[in-house]
Amino acid sequence: MSSNLPPTFTHRFERIDRATRRLECSQVLPLSRKEAFVFFEDPRNLFDITPDWLRFVMKDSGGRAAMFEGAEFDYTIRWFGIPMPWKSRIMGYKPPEQFTDIQLRGPYRSWSNLHTFEETEGGTMMRDSVTYRLPFGPLGSMVHALAVRNQLEGIFRYRAMRIDEWARGRMERKA
Repeated sequence: MSSNLPPTFTHRFERIDRATRRLECSQVLPLSRKEAFVFFEDPRNLFDITPDWLRFVMKDSGGRAAMFEGAEFDYTIRWFGIPMPWKSRIMGYKPPEQFTDIQLRGPYRSWSNLHTFEETEGGTMMRDSVTYRLPFGPLGSMVHALAVRNQLEGIFRYRAMRIDEWARGRMERKA
């Protein structure tokens, strides 16, 4: 998989405190900031950039998936094979610069993903800054070390490949 990663993709994990971690990812998209933002503000596009093994499904929004400050979205995922609800709220919505999706319900004790879009040479620098905490205290830290870190790295590497394919007009939409 790594051979298909875009050359501008970077990622790093950091530990904030005993229970809190941050994953920072970035990549340059050969598009204007507005073009990039429009794709990411449509939550239905998450399906196309999420690995199949997560079995990501957006619950019926009646065809309305508009993003705005305070918008809420319901999904289901399979986390370690277990079906789980995921509900998020959009905060800090400032098109075409940034927005944050915050987990209201899901597998993490807390999850906040700040998406930013900056004009740069060659297009748009897209960044994700995900700050998260696992439940179960010390056990959660052990599960992070054994599985969650690798799982998140795989998800965001897959995402980077799919986003690059989309930005270059080569992404085949999932059925």
